[in-house]
Amino acid sequence: MQPLTSAMTTLKKSLLAAFKSFLRGRSFLQAILTFWISPKALREHNVDGNRAYPPRAIEEFLKEAEKLFLGPIDEDGLRRYSSDLKRQFRERLSSHPECMLPSFNHLLPTGKERGQYLALDVGGSTLRVALVELRGREATGRESEIVRMVSFKITPEIKQLEGMSFFDWMASRIYEVIHTDISNEQDTIPMGLAWSFPVEQVSLGGGLLLGMGKGFLATNGLLGQDLGELIKFACKKQGLNVQLEAIVNDSSATLLSQAYVHGSTRFGLILGTGTNIAVHLPVSAFSRTKYGKRPESWFKSASHVIVNTELGMFGKDILPLTRWDELLNASHPRPEFQPLEHMLSGFYLGEICRLAIVEAVETAGLLGGQLPPSLEKPYSLDTEILSRIEADTSPTLEKAISQFTTHHPTSTPPTLSDITAIRTLATFISRRSAALLAASVFSLWELRHETEAEHVPTTPKPTPSNDSGVALPSPSVEEQIEDIEASTKVAFNGSVIEHYPLYLPACQRYIDGLVSHSRYPGSVDLVPAIESSILGAAVALACATASGAQQKV
Repeated sequence: MQPLTSAMTTLKKSLLAAFKSFLRGRSFLQAILTFWISPKALREHNVDGNRAYPPRAIEEFLKEAEKLFLGPIDEDGLRRYSSDLKRQFRERLSSHPECMLPSFNHLLPTGKERGQYLALDVGGSTLRVALVELRGREATGRESEIVRMVSFKITPEIKQLEGMSFFDWMASRIYEVIHTDISNEQDTIPMGLAWSFPVEQVSLGGGLLLGMGKGFLATNGLLGQDLGELIKFACKKQGLNVQLEAIVNDSSATLLSQAYVHGSTRFGLILGTGTNIAVHLPVSAFSRTKYGKRPESWFKSASHVIVNTELGMFGKDILPLTRWDELLNASHPRPEFQPLEHMLSGFYLGEICRLAIVEAVETAGLLGGQLPPSLEKPYSLDTEILSRIEADTSPTLEKAISQFTTHHPTSTPPTLSDITAIRTLATFISRRSAALLAASVFSLWELRHETEAEHVPTTPKPTPSNDSGVALPSPSVEEQIEDIEASTKVAFNGSVIEHYPLYLPACQRYIDGLVSHSRYPGSVDLVPAIESSILGAAVALACATASGAQQKV
Protein backbone atom coordinates (compact mmCIF):
# COMPACT_ATOMS: atom_id res chain seq x y z
CA MET A 1 0.00 0.00 0.00
CA GLN A 2 2.93 2.37 0.62
CA PRO A 3 3.75 2.91 -3.10
CA LEU A 4 0.10 3.61 -3.90
CA THR A 5 -0.23 5.98 -0.95
CA SER A 6 2.90 7.88 -2.06
CA ALA A 7 1.65 8.20 -5.62
CA MET A 8 -1.79 9.37 -4.45
CA THR A 9 -0.19 11.96 -2.17
CA THR A 10 1.84 13.32 -5.09
CA LEU A 11 -1.29 13.47 -7.25
CA LYS A 12 -3.19 15.27 -4.50
CA LYS A 13 -0.44 17.87 -4.16
CA SER A 14 -0.32 18.41 -7.91
CA LEU A 15 -4.08 18.80 -8.16
CA LEU A 16 -4.11 21.28 -5.28
CA ALA A 17 -1.31 23.33 -6.84
CA ALA A 18 -3.09 23.17 -10.20
CA PHE A 19 -6.31 24.42 -8.64
CA LYS A 20 -4.47 27.37 -7.07
CA SER A 21 -2.96 28.19 -10.47
CA PHE A 22 -6.42 27.92 -12.02
CA LEU A 23 -7.65 30.55 -9.59
CA ARG A 24 -4.81 32.83 -10.75
CA GLY A 25 -6.20 32.73 -14.30
CA ARG A 26 -4.75 29.70 -16.10
CA SER A 27 -6.93 27.02 -17.59
CA PHE A 28 -7.25 23.94 -15.42
CA LEU A 29 -5.58 21.77 -18.08
CA GLN A 30 -2.63 24.17 -18.34
CA ALA A 31 -2.23 24.18 -14.59
CA ILE A 32 -2.34 20.37 -14.39
CA LEU A 33 0.32 20.05 -17.07
CA THR A 34 2.56 22.67 -15.48
CA PHE A 35 2.69 20.95 -12.11
CA TRP A 36 2.34 17.32 -13.16
CA ILE A 37 5.10 17.27 -15.82
CA SER A 38 7.49 19.82 -14.31
CA PRO A 39 11.01 18.59 -13.41
CA LYS A 40 10.16 18.78 -9.72
CA ALA A 41 7.00 16.76 -10.19
CA LEU A 42 8.92 14.23 -12.26
CA ARG A 43 11.47 13.83 -9.49
CA GLU A 44 8.79 13.53 -6.82
CA HIS A 45 6.86 10.92 -8.77
CA ASN A 46 8.99 8.07 -7.43
CA VAL A 47 8.03 4.97 -5.52
CA ASP A 48 10.56 3.82 -2.91
CA GLY A 49 13.30 5.66 -4.78
CA ASN A 50 12.38 4.15 -8.16
CA ARG A 51 10.71 5.89 -11.08
CA ALA A 52 6.99 5.27 -11.33
CA TYR A 53 7.24 5.43 -15.13
CA PRO A 54 7.75 2.14 -16.95
CA PRO A 55 11.50 1.86 -17.69
CA ARG A 56 12.46 2.03 -21.35
CA ALA A 57 15.55 2.33 -23.44
CA ILE A 58 16.66 5.68 -24.87
CA GLU A 59 16.24 4.19 -28.36
CA GLU A 60 12.56 3.60 -27.65
CA PHE A 61 12.18 7.17 -26.36
CA LEU A 62 13.81 8.60 -29.50
CA LYS A 63 11.66 6.45 -31.75
CA GLU A 64 8.54 7.86 -30.10
CA ALA A 65 9.94 11.42 -30.24
CA GLU A 66 10.60 11.05 -33.97
CA LYS A 67 7.03 9.89 -34.52
CA LEU A 68 5.62 12.79 -32.49
CA PHE A 69 7.80 15.54 -33.99
CA LEU A 70 8.12 14.39 -37.60
CA GLY A 71 5.16 12.07 -38.16
CA PRO A 72 2.60 14.89 -38.61
CA ILE A 73 4.79 16.67 -41.16
CA ASP A 74 5.19 13.87 -43.66
CA GLU A 75 4.13 14.87 -47.18
CA ASP A 76 0.38 14.39 -46.75
CA GLY A 77 0.37 15.82 -43.23
CA LEU A 78 2.29 18.95 -44.21
CA ARG A 79 -0.01 19.57 -47.19
CA ARG A 80 -3.08 19.24 -44.97
CA TYR A 81 -1.58 21.63 -42.44
CA SER A 82 -0.71 24.10 -45.22
CA SER A 83 -4.30 24.05 -46.43
CA ASP A 84 -5.60 24.72 -42.90
CA LEU A 85 -3.08 27.53 -42.41
CA LYS A 86 -4.05 29.16 -45.71
CA ARG A 87 -7.66 29.12 -44.54
CA GLN A 88 -6.63 30.99 -41.38
CA PHE A 89 -4.67 33.53 -43.45
CA ARG A 90 -7.70 34.12 -45.68
CA GLU A 91 -10.10 34.50 -42.75
CA ARG A 92 -7.94 37.22 -41.24
CA LEU A 93 -7.84 39.29 -44.42
CA SER A 94 -11.16 40.65 -43.24
CA SER A 95 -10.94 40.22 -39.47
CA HIS A 96 -8.58 40.33 -36.47
CA PRO A 97 -6.94 43.65 -35.61
CA GLU A 98 -3.49 42.25 -34.72
CA CYS A 99 -2.43 40.24 -37.78
CA MET A 100 -2.56 40.39 -41.61
CA LEU A 101 -2.05 44.14 -41.29
CA PRO A 102 -1.80 46.16 -44.52
CA SER A 103 0.91 48.80 -44.20
CA PHE A 104 0.94 52.21 -45.84
CA ASN A 105 3.74 51.07 -48.11
CA HIS A 106 2.32 50.02 -51.46
CA LEU A 107 5.42 50.85 -53.51
CA LEU A 108 7.91 48.24 -54.66
CA PRO A 109 11.16 49.45 -56.21
CA THR A 110 11.51 49.50 -59.98
CA GLY A 111 15.24 48.87 -59.71
CA LYS A 112 15.88 52.23 -61.41
CA GLU A 113 16.10 54.26 -58.20
CA ARG A 114 19.56 55.80 -57.87
CA GLY A 115 21.34 58.08 -55.46
CA GLN A 116 22.53 58.25 -51.86
CA TYR A 117 20.00 57.90 -49.09
CA LEU A 118 20.07 58.44 -45.34
CA ALA A 119 18.81 55.37 -43.49
CA LEU A 120 18.40 54.67 -39.78
CA ASP A 121 17.91 51.38 -37.97
CA VAL A 122 16.77 51.58 -34.35
CA GLY A 123 16.74 48.24 -32.53
CA GLY A 124 16.70 47.03 -28.96
CA SER A 125 20.45 47.36 -28.47
CA THR A 126 21.84 49.41 -31.37
CA LEU A 127 21.26 52.59 -33.35
CA ARG A 128 22.75 52.47 -36.84
CA VAL A 129 23.06 55.50 -39.09
CA ALA A 130 24.07 54.88 -42.69
CA LEU A 131 24.48 56.44 -46.08
CA VAL A 132 23.30 53.96 -48.68
CA GLU A 133 24.00 54.24 -52.39
CA LEU A 134 21.57 52.72 -54.86
CA ARG A 135 23.03 52.22 -58.33
CA GLY A 136 20.21 50.46 -60.16
CA ARG A 137 19.35 46.85 -60.84
CA GLU A 138 21.54 46.76 -63.93
CA ALA A 139 24.67 47.20 -61.75
CA THR A 140 24.76 43.46 -61.15
CA GLY A 141 26.44 42.59 -57.87
CA ARG A 142 26.75 46.26 -56.91
CA GLU A 143 23.08 47.28 -56.94
CA SER A 144 23.14 48.68 -53.41
CA GLU A 145 25.98 49.47 -51.06
CA ILE A 146 26.36 50.91 -47.59
CA VAL A 147 28.80 53.76 -48.26
CA ARG A 148 29.28 54.51 -44.61
CA MET A 149 27.62 53.20 -41.48
CA VAL A 150 28.24 53.91 -37.84
CA SER A 151 26.73 51.81 -35.06
CA PHE A 152 26.04 53.20 -31.61
CA LYS A 153 25.41 50.95 -28.64
CA ILE A 154 22.16 51.65 -26.83
CA THR A 155 23.40 51.10 -23.30
CA PRO A 156 21.17 50.68 -20.24
CA GLU A 157 21.92 54.33 -19.43
CA ILE A 158 20.66 55.47 -22.84
CA LYS A 159 17.54 53.35 -22.44
CA GLN A 160 16.87 55.31 -19.25
CA LEU A 161 16.76 58.62 -21.15
CA GLU A 162 13.22 59.92 -20.86
CA GLY A 163 11.13 61.64 -23.48
CA MET A 164 12.94 64.00 -25.83
CA SER A 165 16.30 63.20 -24.23
CA PHE A 166 16.44 59.93 -26.13
CA PHE A 167 15.59 61.57 -29.45
CA ASP A 168 18.13 64.32 -28.75
CA TRP A 169 20.73 61.58 -28.30
CA MET A 170 19.63 60.06 -31.62
CA ALA A 171 19.87 63.43 -33.38
CA SER A 172 23.41 63.99 -32.06
CA ARG A 173 24.47 60.64 -33.48
CA ILE A 174 22.85 61.42 -36.84
CA TYR A 175 24.71 64.75 -36.99
CA GLU A 176 27.95 63.01 -36.06
CA VAL A 177 27.64 60.72 -39.07
CA ILE A 178 26.34 63.01 -41.83
CA HIS A 179 27.31 66.62 -41.06
CA THR A 180 30.24 66.55 -43.50
CA ASP A 181 28.00 65.25 -46.30
CA ILE A 182 25.33 67.92 -46.18
CA SER A 183 25.01 70.07 -49.28
CA ASN A 184 24.71 73.76 -48.49
CA GLU A 185 21.97 74.19 -51.06
CA GLN A 186 19.87 71.31 -49.75
CA ASP A 187 16.75 72.45 -47.92
CA THR A 188 15.50 69.15 -46.50
CA ILE A 189 17.22 65.81 -45.89
CA PRO A 190 14.80 62.92 -46.50
CA MET A 191 15.28 59.91 -44.25
CA GLY A 192 14.13 56.29 -44.09
CA LEU A 193 13.72 54.52 -40.76
CA ALA A 194 13.63 50.86 -39.74
CA TRP A 195 11.89 51.00 -36.35
CA SER A 196 11.85 47.80 -34.29
CA PHE A 197 9.17 48.92 -31.84
CA PRO A 198 5.39 49.28 -31.92
CA VAL A 199 4.09 52.31 -33.81
CA GLU A 200 0.63 53.23 -35.05
CA GLN A 201 1.45 54.15 -38.62
CA VAL A 202 -0.75 56.92 -40.04
CA SER A 203 1.12 57.49 -43.31
CA LEU A 204 4.14 56.13 -45.14
CA GLY A 205 6.43 58.39 -43.12
CA GLY A 206 4.27 59.08 -40.08
CA GLY A 207 3.53 57.02 -37.00
CA LEU A 208 2.21 57.62 -33.52
CA LEU A 209 4.61 56.53 -30.79
CA LEU A 210 3.52 53.53 -28.71
CA GLY A 211 5.21 51.86 -25.74
CA MET A 212 8.69 50.66 -26.73
CA GLY A 213 9.21 48.10 -23.98
CA LYS A 214 12.66 46.45 -23.63
CA GLY A 215 13.55 48.87 -20.82
CA PHE A 216 13.20 52.08 -22.85
CA LEU A 217 11.81 55.23 -21.19
CA ALA A 218 11.76 57.35 -24.35
CA THR A 219 7.98 57.26 -24.59
CA ASN A 220 7.48 58.84 -21.16
CA GLY A 221 5.35 61.91 -21.82
CA LEU A 222 5.42 61.30 -25.58
CA LEU A 223 2.92 58.50 -26.15
CA GLY A 224 0.78 59.26 -29.17
CA GLN A 225 3.22 61.85 -30.54
CA ASP A 226 4.28 61.63 -34.19
CA LEU A 227 7.60 59.79 -34.45
CA GLY A 228 8.66 61.74 -37.53
CA GLU A 229 7.99 65.09 -35.89
CA LEU A 230 9.93 64.08 -32.77
CA ILE A 231 13.00 63.15 -34.82
CA LYS A 232 12.64 66.28 -36.95
CA PHE A 233 12.44 68.51 -33.87
CA ALA A 234 15.47 66.87 -32.24
CA CYS A 235 17.53 67.14 -35.44
CA LYS A 236 16.58 70.81 -35.80
CA LYS A 237 18.54 71.48 -32.61
CA GLN A 238 21.60 70.06 -34.37
CA GLY A 239 21.08 72.27 -37.38
CA LEU A 240 19.73 69.40 -39.47
CA ASN A 241 16.53 69.84 -41.46
CA VAL A 242 15.34 66.25 -41.86
CA GLN A 243 12.05 64.78 -43.01
CA LEU A 244 11.05 61.21 -42.18
CA GLU A 245 9.64 59.90 -45.47
CA ALA A 246 9.34 56.17 -44.78
CA ILE A 247 8.95 53.89 -41.75
CA VAL A 248 9.35 50.12 -42.12
CA ASN A 249 9.46 47.13 -39.80
CA ASP A 250 12.03 44.34 -40.09
CA SER A 251 10.11 41.99 -42.38
CA SER A 252 9.01 44.80 -44.74
CA ALA A 253 12.59 46.08 -44.89
CA THR A 254 13.80 42.58 -45.74
CA LEU A 255 11.30 42.35 -48.61
CA LEU A 256 12.19 45.79 -49.98
CA SER A 257 15.96 45.31 -49.75
CA GLN A 258 15.83 42.31 -52.09
CA ALA A 259 12.96 43.56 -54.28
CA TYR A 260 15.43 46.24 -55.42
CA VAL A 261 17.84 43.51 -56.57
CA HIS A 262 15.38 40.78 -57.60
CA GLY A 263 12.22 42.13 -59.20
CA SER A 264 10.31 38.93 -58.38
CA THR A 265 10.71 39.33 -54.60
CA ARG A 266 7.29 39.36 -52.94
CA PHE A 267 8.06 38.08 -49.41
CA GLY A 268 10.27 39.17 -46.53
CA LEU A 269 10.96 36.47 -43.93
CA ILE A 270 12.47 36.87 -40.46
CA LEU A 271 13.50 33.87 -38.37
CA GLY A 272 15.76 34.52 -35.42
CA THR A 273 14.72 34.93 -31.81
CA GLY A 274 11.26 35.68 -33.23
CA THR A 275 9.61 35.18 -36.60
CA ASN A 276 7.50 37.12 -39.09
CA ILE A 277 6.70 37.37 -42.80
CA ALA A 278 5.80 40.37 -44.95
CA VAL A 279 3.98 39.68 -48.22
CA HIS A 280 2.87 41.80 -51.18
CA LEU A 281 -0.87 41.31 -51.83
CA PRO A 282 -3.64 43.06 -53.80
CA VAL A 283 -5.28 45.92 -51.93
CA SER A 284 -8.70 44.54 -52.82
CA ALA A 285 -7.97 41.25 -51.02
CA PHE A 286 -8.73 42.97 -47.70
CA SER A 287 -11.91 44.29 -46.22
CA ARG A 288 -11.91 48.08 -46.07
CA THR A 289 -12.06 48.01 -42.27
CA LYS A 290 -8.57 46.47 -42.14
CA TYR A 291 -7.13 49.71 -43.51
CA GLY A 292 -8.39 51.94 -40.71
CA LYS A 293 -8.34 55.64 -41.47
CA ARG A 294 -6.34 56.65 -44.52
CA PRO A 295 -7.02 59.14 -47.31
CA GLU A 296 -8.99 58.14 -50.38
CA SER A 297 -6.00 59.21 -52.47
CA TRP A 298 -4.06 56.27 -51.05
CA PHE A 299 -6.60 53.79 -52.41
CA LYS A 300 -6.61 55.49 -55.80
CA SER A 301 -2.85 55.13 -56.15
CA ALA A 302 -2.38 51.68 -54.59
CA SER A 303 -3.10 48.41 -56.37
CA HIS A 304 -1.03 46.25 -53.97
CA VAL A 305 0.21 46.66 -50.42
CA ILE A 306 2.98 45.24 -48.23
CA VAL A 307 1.31 43.24 -45.47
CA ASN A 308 2.65 42.50 -42.00
CA THR A 309 1.28 39.01 -41.36
CA GLU A 310 2.42 38.71 -37.71
CA LEU A 311 3.00 35.06 -38.60
CA GLY A 312 3.59 33.84 -35.06
CA MET A 313 -0.03 34.52 -34.13
CA PHE A 314 -1.38 31.81 -36.45
CA GLY A 315 -1.77 28.08 -35.98
CA LYS A 316 -4.28 27.82 -33.15
CA ASP A 317 -6.10 24.45 -33.19
CA ILE A 318 -4.27 23.22 -36.32
CA LEU A 319 -0.67 22.79 -35.15
CA PRO A 320 0.57 19.23 -34.49
CA LEU A 321 1.43 19.59 -30.81
CA THR A 322 3.50 17.12 -28.84
CA ARG A 323 3.22 16.75 -25.08
CA TRP A 324 6.36 18.91 -24.77
CA ASP A 325 4.71 21.69 -26.76
CA GLU A 326 1.69 21.43 -24.51
CA LEU A 327 3.92 21.67 -21.45
CA LEU A 328 5.62 24.79 -22.85
CA ASN A 329 2.23 26.36 -23.50
CA ALA A 330 0.97 25.40 -20.06
CA SER A 331 3.73 27.41 -18.38
CA HIS A 332 3.55 30.34 -20.81
CA PRO A 333 1.77 33.51 -19.61
CA ARG A 334 0.01 33.89 -23.01
CA PRO A 335 -0.15 30.37 -24.45
CA GLU A 336 -2.58 31.17 -27.26
CA PHE A 337 -1.15 34.53 -28.37
CA GLN A 338 1.61 33.24 -30.68
CA PRO A 339 1.16 29.47 -31.05
CA LEU A 340 3.15 29.15 -34.30
CA GLU A 341 6.03 31.22 -32.94
CA HIS A 342 6.45 28.68 -30.14
CA MET A 343 7.23 25.97 -32.72
CA LEU A 344 9.34 28.06 -35.10
CA SER A 345 11.51 30.65 -33.44
CA GLY A 346 14.89 30.50 -31.78
CA PHE A 347 13.51 31.70 -28.47
CA TYR A 348 11.52 28.47 -28.01
CA LEU A 349 13.35 25.65 -29.84
CA GLY A 350 15.83 25.17 -27.01
CA GLU A 351 13.07 25.07 -24.42
CA ILE A 352 11.16 22.36 -26.30
CA CYS A 353 14.34 20.29 -26.40
CA ARG A 354 14.98 20.90 -22.69
CA LEU A 355 11.52 19.61 -21.80
CA ALA A 356 12.10 16.47 -23.86
CA ILE A 357 15.50 15.98 -22.19
CA VAL A 358 13.92 16.28 -18.74
CA GLU A 359 11.53 13.46 -19.58
CA ALA A 360 14.27 11.33 -21.16
CA VAL A 361 16.40 11.70 -18.02
CA GLU A 362 13.52 10.61 -15.82
CA THR A 363 12.14 7.83 -17.98
CA ALA A 364 14.94 6.51 -20.19
CA GLY A 365 18.09 7.04 -18.15
CA LEU A 366 19.52 9.80 -20.34
CA LEU A 367 22.59 11.43 -18.73
CA GLY A 368 22.71 8.61 -16.22
CA GLY A 369 19.30 9.61 -14.89
CA GLN A 370 20.74 12.84 -13.48
CA LEU A 371 19.54 16.15 -14.88
CA PRO A 372 22.23 18.87 -14.79
CA PRO A 373 21.08 21.43 -12.20
CA SER A 374 21.22 24.25 -14.75
CA LEU A 375 18.61 22.51 -16.91
CA GLU A 376 16.02 22.60 -14.15
CA LYS A 377 15.45 26.26 -14.97
CA PRO A 378 13.01 26.97 -17.82
CA TYR A 379 14.60 28.37 -21.01
CA SER A 380 18.07 27.47 -19.79
CA LEU A 381 18.94 25.48 -22.92
CA ASP A 382 19.79 28.06 -25.55
CA THR A 383 18.97 27.32 -29.18
CA GLU A 384 22.49 28.45 -30.10
CA ILE A 385 23.88 25.55 -28.07
CA LEU A 386 21.63 23.15 -29.97
CA SER A 387 22.92 24.57 -33.24
CA ARG A 388 26.52 23.98 -32.16
CA ILE A 389 25.70 20.43 -31.11
CA GLU A 390 24.01 19.76 -34.46
CA ALA A 391 26.97 21.30 -36.27
CA ASP A 392 29.29 18.59 -34.94
CA THR A 393 29.10 15.68 -37.38
CA SER A 394 32.26 13.93 -36.20
CA PRO A 395 32.13 10.32 -34.97
CA THR A 396 33.28 11.32 -31.49
CA LEU A 397 31.06 14.44 -31.11
CA GLU A 398 33.95 15.93 -29.15
CA LYS A 399 32.92 19.53 -29.82
CA ALA A 400 29.28 18.81 -29.04
CA ILE A 401 30.18 17.17 -25.73
CA SER A 402 32.39 20.15 -24.86
CA GLN A 403 29.62 22.62 -25.64
CA PHE A 404 27.09 20.78 -23.52
CA THR A 405 29.34 20.21 -20.50
CA THR A 406 30.62 23.80 -20.57
CA HIS A 407 27.15 25.27 -20.36
CA HIS A 408 25.47 22.48 -18.33
CA PRO A 409 28.02 20.81 -16.05
CA THR A 410 27.07 17.79 -13.99
CA SER A 411 28.81 15.41 -11.62
CA THR A 412 28.45 12.59 -14.15
CA PRO A 413 29.94 13.58 -17.51
CA PRO A 414 27.69 12.83 -20.50
CA THR A 415 28.60 9.88 -22.66
CA LEU A 416 28.78 9.78 -26.45
CA SER A 417 25.41 8.05 -26.52
CA ASP A 418 23.92 10.79 -24.29
CA ILE A 419 25.04 13.58 -26.62
CA THR A 420 24.03 11.55 -29.67
CA ALA A 421 20.52 11.29 -28.23
CA ILE A 422 20.37 15.02 -27.44
CA ARG A 423 21.65 15.82 -30.93
CA THR A 424 18.96 13.56 -32.40
CA LEU A 425 16.25 15.37 -30.42
CA ALA A 426 17.60 18.72 -31.62
CA THR A 427 17.47 17.48 -35.20
CA PHE A 428 13.82 16.44 -34.87
CA ILE A 429 12.89 19.85 -33.44
CA SER A 430 14.80 21.92 -36.00
CA ARG A 431 13.49 19.85 -38.92
CA ARG A 432 9.94 20.32 -37.71
CA SER A 433 10.50 24.06 -37.45
CA ALA A 434 11.88 24.16 -41.01
CA ALA A 435 8.88 22.21 -42.30
CA LEU A 436 6.33 24.42 -40.56
CA LEU A 437 8.10 27.54 -41.80
CA ALA A 438 8.08 26.13 -45.34
CA ALA A 439 4.34 25.50 -45.01
CA SER A 440 3.86 29.12 -43.93
CA VAL A 441 5.68 30.43 -47.00
CA PHE A 442 3.86 28.01 -49.30
CA SER A 443 0.42 28.85 -47.88
CA LEU A 444 1.03 32.57 -48.39
CA TRP A 445 2.36 31.89 -51.91
CA GLU A 446 -0.83 30.05 -52.82
CA LEU A 447 -2.93 32.75 -51.16
CA ARG A 448 -1.16 35.34 -53.29
CA HIS A 449 -1.95 33.34 -56.44
CA GLU A 450 -5.59 33.10 -55.43
CA THR A 451 -6.03 36.75 -54.50
CA GLU A 452 -4.29 37.91 -57.68
CA ALA A 453 -6.69 35.80 -59.77
CA GLU A 454 -9.69 37.07 -57.81
CA HIS A 455 -8.76 40.72 -57.74
CA VAL A 456 -6.86 41.52 -60.96
CA PRO A 457 -8.77 44.48 -62.42
CA THR A 458 -10.53 43.83 -65.71
CA THR A 459 -9.57 47.29 -66.97
CA PRO A 460 -6.00 48.28 -66.09
CA LYS A 461 -5.72 51.83 -64.85
CA PRO A 462 -2.64 54.04 -64.84
CA THR A 463 -1.18 54.41 -61.37
CA PRO A 464 1.72 56.43 -60.03
CA SER A 465 4.92 54.43 -59.84
CA ASN A 466 5.87 56.39 -56.75
CA ASP A 467 4.73 59.24 -54.56
CA SER A 468 6.06 61.78 -57.04
CA GLY A 469 2.80 61.25 -58.91
CA VAL A 470 4.49 60.31 -62.18
CA ALA A 471 1.91 58.10 -63.88
CA LEU A 472 3.04 54.98 -65.67
CA PRO A 473 0.77 52.44 -67.37
CA SER A 474 -0.18 49.49 -65.21
CA PRO A 475 0.85 46.07 -66.50
CA SER A 476 -1.84 44.18 -68.39
CA VAL A 477 -3.82 41.37 -66.78
CA GLU A 478 -1.76 38.86 -68.79
CA GLU A 479 1.47 40.45 -67.61
CA GLN A 480 0.35 40.37 -63.97
CA ILE A 481 -0.61 36.70 -64.18
CA GLU A 482 2.65 35.87 -65.96
CA ASP A 483 4.54 37.70 -63.22
CA ILE A 484 3.17 35.50 -60.43
CA GLU A 485 3.73 32.32 -62.44
CA ALA A 486 7.48 32.91 -62.60
CA SER A 487 9.99 32.26 -59.85
CA THR A 488 9.02 34.06 -56.66
CA LYS A 489 11.81 35.20 -54.35
CA VAL A 490 11.50 35.09 -50.56
CA ALA A 491 14.09 37.37 -48.94
CA PHE A 492 15.20 36.05 -45.56
CA ASN A 493 17.10 37.31 -42.55
CA GLY A 494 17.65 36.10 -38.98
CA SER A 495 20.04 34.03 -36.92
CA VAL A 496 18.17 30.71 -37.12
CA ILE A 497 17.56 30.54 -40.86
CA GLU A 498 21.00 32.00 -41.59
CA HIS A 499 23.19 30.06 -39.17
CA TYR A 500 21.42 26.96 -37.79
CA PRO A 501 23.09 23.95 -39.46
CA LEU A 502 21.14 22.61 -42.47
CA TYR A 503 18.05 24.64 -41.57
CA LEU A 504 17.98 26.64 -44.79
CA PRO A 505 18.37 23.72 -47.22
CA ALA A 506 15.81 21.70 -45.25
CA CYS A 507 13.30 24.55 -45.45
CA GLN A 508 13.90 24.95 -49.20
CA ARG A 509 13.38 21.20 -49.76
CA TYR A 510 10.07 21.30 -47.91
CA ILE A 511 8.99 24.33 -49.96
CA ASP A 512 9.97 22.58 -53.20
CA GLY A 513 7.99 19.49 -52.22
CA LEU A 514 4.86 21.50 -51.45
CA VAL A 515 5.12 23.59 -54.62
CA SER A 516 5.54 20.46 -56.75
CA HIS A 517 2.07 19.29 -55.68
CA SER A 518 0.40 22.70 -56.07
CA ARG A 519 -2.04 23.45 -58.87
CA TYR A 520 -0.23 26.76 -59.38
CA PRO A 521 2.87 26.98 -61.61
CA GLY A 522 6.18 28.58 -60.70
CA SER A 523 8.82 28.13 -58.04
CA VAL A 524 9.62 29.68 -54.68
CA ASP A 525 13.26 30.45 -53.87
CA LEU A 526 14.75 31.60 -50.57
CA VAL A 527 17.35 34.35 -51.03
CA PRO A 528 19.49 35.98 -48.29
CA ALA A 529 18.96 39.63 -47.41
CA ILE A 530 22.16 40.95 -45.85
CA GLU A 531 21.88 44.19 -43.82
CA SER A 532 18.22 44.17 -44.73
CA SER A 533 17.05 46.74 -42.15
CA ILE A 534 19.35 49.51 -43.35
CA LEU A 535 19.05 48.69 -47.05
CA GLY A 536 15.29 48.22 -46.78
CA ALA A 537 14.87 51.61 -45.10
CA ALA A 538 16.91 53.20 -47.89
CA VAL A 539 14.86 51.48 -50.60
CA ALA A 540 11.60 52.51 -48.92
CA LEU A 541 12.88 56.09 -48.92
CA ALA A 542 13.85 55.83 -52.58
CA CYS A 543 10.38 54.54 -53.46
CA ALA A 544 8.77 57.39 -51.54
CA THR A 545 10.74 60.02 -53.45
CA ALA A 546 10.95 60.58 -57.18
CA SER A 547 11.60 57.32 -59.02
CA GLY A 548 14.90 57.33 -60.88
CA ALA A 549 15.79 60.84 -59.73
CA GLN A 550 19.25 61.43 -58.35
CA GLN A 551 19.09 61.78 -54.58
CA LYS A 552 22.10 63.28 -52.85
CA VAL A 553 22.57 63.71 -49.11
